[in-house]
Amino acid sequence: MNKVFNYLIKSILAGIMIGIGGTVFLSLENKVLGAIFFSIGLFMILTNGMSLYTGKVGYILENDLKYLIEVFVTLFGNFIGTFFTGYLLKYTRIYPVICAKAQSMCTIKLDDSPVSIWILSIFCGLLMYLAVNGYRVSKDTLGKYTSVFLAVTVFILCGFEHSIANMFYFSVAGMWSVKTLDYTLVMVLGNAIGGILIPLFEKQKLYLGDGKSSV
Repeated sequence: MNKVFNYLIKSILAGIMIGIGGTVFLSLENKVLGAIFFSIGLFMILTNGMSLYTGKVGYILENDLKYLIEVFVTLFGNFIGTFFTGYLLKYTRIYPVICAKAQSMCTIKLDDSPVSIWILSIFCGLLMYLAVNGYRVSKDTLGKYTSVFLAVTVFILCGFEHSIANMFYFSVAGMWSVKTLDYTLVMVLGNAIGGILIPLFEKQKLYLGDGKSSV
């Protein structure tokens, strides 16, 4: 029980970090700068041992049922952290600015088709796995941090859907509904599929990545 509680705390903290990353993204007019600084969320999560759903789901194929439970606890904790952060920001002076941008973003997402959201979520999950795995396997510090910042920046600029980040945006925008929950579930599943693609290929010996260039 203590382990589950520990997972939950680390997950809530990770949700808060994503909320902070989302806040700086919403606060900056320059989309490129916003995408770069959003990366601070994943950077702080990885360097402080926190738990993020999109960082953990890619490893479910190589773990047991206990790990799967940990992933679900992480997802729940991430939601609490992002929702809590979005809720608190409503009582700050920056809220009118970030709320307007969040509502605009969320309207676009909710007007999109489920298939489009699902595909964009898969690509995001793939990049998130590459970011986290690059951080784990890189031997040098530059390689670790570059994989994090590049992958996160690219998925934002491409418009790919990150389920946890969107939990924060929906919370700031005050746009939770049955449809929002349905779309969030599509994002969660899409992120999972994208996250396990490379591990699945490796498991089937279709791709054996060793971190070395074959070009």
